[in-house]
Amino acid sequence: MRQRRIRPFVVPAVLLCTLAAFAGPRTEASEGSEGAEGAGTSAEVARLYEEASAATQRYEEGQRKAAVQQARADRLEQLLVRERGQISALHDDLGRIARAQYRSGGDVPLAAQMLLADSPEDLMRGQRVLWQADLAVNNAVAKSSRAERKLAADQRAADTTRRSVEADNVRLASLKQGIEDKLKAAQWQLQGEADQSVAAGKCRGAARLDQPETPSTRAWVAPVEHYELSAGFDSAGEHWAHRHTGQDFAVDIGTPVRAVGEGRVVSVSCGGAFGIEIVVSHPGGYYTQYAHLAAVTVDQGEQVRTGQWIGQSGTSGNSTGPHLHFEVRLTPYLGSGIDPVPWLAERGAL
Repeated sequence: MRQRRIRPFVVPAVLLCTLAAFAGPRTEASEGSEGAEGAGTSAEVARLYEEASAATQRYEEGQRKAAVQQARADRLEQLLVRERGQISALHDDLGRIARAQYRSGGDVPLAAQMLLADSPEDLMRGQRVLWQADLAVNNAVAKSSRAERKLAADQRAADTTRRSVEADNVRLASLKQGIEDKLKAAQWQLQGEADQSVAAGKCRGAARLDQPETPSTRAWVAPVEHYELSAGFDSAGEHWAHRHTGQDFAVDIGTPVRAVGEGRVVSVSCGGAFGIEIVVSHPGGYYTQYAHLAAVTVDQGEQVRTGQWIGQSGTSGNSTGPHLHFEVRLTPYLGSGIDPVPWLAERGAL
């Protein structure tokens, strides 16, 4: 079973539904213009959610660039050390040649050496060898010096680029934090509006959001795109009077909730243990439930496609913290649920 990770800016704990009692009012969503009341906050959360994701991606890319530039600067430093060592060795070689030349008569004028030599040809041959060696060492030193100057210039350029990338990362980190702070405030404003709706037992109408530009081409998808699985189906715990009736997806407030497959919205309810919830019917006789929402983006009776945003996750109703409670049912009603994980896995959605 594959579990996807949450985006870096989302920091949920492992959260559980607190369904201590399933009794309570279940009020159908109101029709009419009330959807506009919550649409502003819903849209703001959705916008900031995407901005925070993009800012995180830019920041992580900046971190990767900084690491590449640091590695390049380190490599250039190592090359500089090697070039300087080679130059030092060449200077030593030149010194040894000069000392050998001195010991062999390098301080005597060449004409005198030729007069004193047993064989002028041998003397001239030896002098040519020394001159060639001297020229070779000087050329090698000059070449190595040019290489050192180029490496030093490259390193300065790499250091400048690295400092620029690091400065950009500081700016991106500040931008990222600012967006996340705004997102957190908007998320809790959205949740506050949801709590008011649940307390009143009267849901707002659908808050229409811009749908993803590239809708899913698959028949089935997970109810949220990025998540960790928390409380599972039929698990026991002190949070429930009976065993857990669905699968919890640990996501933060305002996370877009998707229809796992095409179908029709059979109910949008507000109040009771599940808070704001949606039930969708699918071909083949299955129903899916999406509970503890902060907002809904569809109306009862509406046809939905696979991957369409139908709501935003929250922590309405009896819930210990932000998450999505998801069920697969054989009827629209509580008590007919089956384990959602293998059901989704069989359809390639997990």
